[in-house]
Amino acid sequence: MSLKNIAVVAHVDHGKTTMVDALLKQSGLFSEHEQITERVMDSGDIERERGITIKAKNCAIRWKGTKINLLDTPGHADFGGEVERSLMMVDGIVLLVDSSEGPLPQTRFVLSKAMERGLRVAVFINKVDRQDERIDEVRGEVEDLLLELASQSGKDIDLDIPFFYGSGRNGYASNDKTRREGTLEPLLDFLVSDYFEAPEFDKAAPSQLLVTNLAYSNYLGSLMVGRIQRGVIHNGKQIMWMGKDNKTKPFKVTSLQIYEGLGMATVDSAEAGEIVIISGFENGDIGDTLADASKPEQLERIEVEPPTVSVQVSVSTSPLSGREGEYLTSRRLEEFLIDAIRKNVSLKYEPTEDPKVFILKARGELQVAVVFEEIRRAGYELMIARPQVIMKEIDGQMMEPFERLVLDVPDDSTGAITEKMASRKGLLQAMQPFGEGRTRMEFHVPSRGLIGYRSTFLTDTKGQGLMSSYFVGYEPHVGKMLARTNGALISDRAGKITPYALFNLLSSGRQFVLPGEQAYEGQVIGEHTRPNDLVVNCCREKHLTSVRTAGKDENIILPPIPSRTLDWALDWIDDDEWVEVTPQSIRIRKKELASNKRSVVR
Repeated sequence: MSLKNIAVVAHVDHGKTTMVDALLKQSGLFSEHEQITERVMDSGDIERERGITIKAKNCAIRWKGTKINLLDTPGHADFGGEVERSLMMVDGIVLLVDSSEGPLPQTRFVLSKAMERGLRVAVFINKVDRQDERIDEVRGEVEDLLLELASQSGKDIDLDIPFFYGSGRNGYASNDKTRREGTLEPLLDFLVSDYFEAPEFDKAAPSQLLVTNLAYSNYLGSLMVGRIQRGVIHNGKQIMWMGKDNKTKPFKVTSLQIYEGLGMATVDSAEAGEIVIISGFENGDIGDTLADASKPEQLERIEVEPPTVSVQVSVSTSPLSGREGEYLTSRRLEEFLIDAIRKNVSLKYEPTEDPKVFILKARGELQVAVVFEEIRRAGYELMIARPQVIMKEIDGQMMEPFERLVLDVPDDSTGAITEKMASRKGLLQAMQPFGEGRTRMEFHVPSRGLIGYRSTFLTDTKGQGLMSSYFVGYEPHVGKMLARTNGALISDRAGKITPYALFNLLSSGRQFVLPGEQAYEGQVIGEHTRPNDLVVNCCREKHLTSVRTAGKDENIILPPIPSRTLDWALDWIDDDEWVEVTPQSIRIRKKELASNKRSVVR
């Protein structure tokens, strides 16, 4: 049976996972009466809640005598490390592009990585049934992007690339851009055609495999995933593990599996070109080599783009620590961080001089938020500082990362966005009408300026804006920048928060807490209306008097508070604050709790 390894890649929300759903259904993988969930490949709880793909996942379909190993990859720039790893296991990519939005920053990123690896590319213009579709313009934009990236790469690249048009949600594809019905059979036929060449490997040579992913099974223990580069791997036979620093250790393959549908199937042996799941070795890492024990030869380790954001994470030192979480110690926190970086090559971590505090480095604040959301759900209590960009010193000059920010916004929001971007040192590079009543704006902005901007952007565009960015390089440092304009409202004592106290503080600013919750000295309970911090009493009770009349007693009605999510808190905090995270609560506090040791001037 012939074999094809293909990845589906796109910008976030362009419909990859929905498309893979439709391919799985129409390839005959499920019987007609079988009920399957929407976005079946997004299996993680956080993925389902957020509606985005976070981890790249494999599945396999069979079509007309050919097995297709299909990889569904994340579309968000923060999870670019997952895409880079996935491209090492495939021979071609299907690039999805929205028929209205066109190619966006992540489209450029994945396409440039695919071209670096010399992979075959096919383009699928998705959502052609949108009322605001711009099919011909989008095709032109994709061709321009291909031409630009081909000239930058300096390699000989065949730009005669096939285009398909269709809708992943409605399950049809065609070479004809006017068709609005049918099935995905033309695309499935194309995937098994000669355009995507079947991998050619030497099956007689000594076996060799690069570990590109890790997993865990309750029955089999640690699992290593990768594509066999050459030779044959047998179940139950000895193989050599080759790790960092020339460490080697032979082990016996206790289970050898391949992808079959949405699950895995155990096999006796697998040949070069196949993606396999191997168990039998506990301490494997992404980038390790598995090779023939009689002639072990190591493959080059995986290197992905370096992190651009770092964040301090600490054991919880809050007065309320230990009430909601199961794990509180630095040893357990460090274990979880080590496990997180083993499974994701784009994460790095390092200890600090303070044994309670660690530094996690990642691609962006969304990736940071996802890692800490997983830690939180595992029962940990911890504290997180404001994400910081990673600076570099080049030739004695301080340099910081810059990004190209692409915004699609309603026309009436452009003024507010230009004003906010100016305060964040962003330079407007391009601005043009885009569809009906919308404008596309492009800014050149320091990465620092984007930390905490997403929630402000959604407010300014009334939730109708689309925001995406990509890293363009390091440039000279542009000076100081305040994280937020307004100061904080800070509790001056421990106690139970009362409705009476909150009602009397309404004129001081926006509140983040509810009556009946516990507060402590140094806890942030809201945002001040002015630039400085304000220390307040949020536990004050109404003194009893003998007078009780309808006119004397005010009816206390408090406004709603913002949704206290981890993303919101990381967006809001400043450099002198911690986000306190427990399995049940998100609080914000000052790093220095005692009022007499802290300045209120920012």
